[in-house]
Amino acid sequence: MQDFRNLKVWQKAHALTLVVYKATTKFPGDERFGLTIQLRRTVSSIPTNIADGCGRGTEAEFLKCLSLAMGAGNQLEYQLLLSHDLGYLASPDQTQLTTDVIEVKRMIAGLIHSINS
Repeated sequence: MQDFRNLKVWQKAHALTLVVYKATTKFPGDERFGLTIQLRRTVSSIPTNIADGCGRGTEAEFLKCLSLAMGAGNQLEYQLLLSHDLGYLASPDQTQLTTDVIEVKRMIAGLIHSINS
C-alpha cells in the first residue's frame, strides 16, 4: 500500500481534473446533465482509479485500477474532441487538455510497465 498523493501521475491527473472542471463551467446550461457531467465523471475517474489501486493489496489489483484509469483517459480524449466539435471548447483549450491527457496516459503506461518489469 502506498500514498497515492506521492505519485506524480496522480498529481498530474488531479491537476487535469481541476482544469476540466473549470473549463466545463462555460458549457451551455442544457449540457449540465449531459456532456458536462460526463466529462467531469470521466476526468475524475482517472485519479480516483489511481488512488483506488494504491489502496489495494496486490500488484494485480493495482494494475487493474491503472488499466481502468487508462480507459478513462481514452474516453476523455474523445469527450474533449466532441466538446470542441460542438463548439463548447475552443481549439487552444482542447489542444492543451488533450496534450495533458496524453501525458497522463503515458505516465500510466510507464507505471504499468514498471510494475510488470
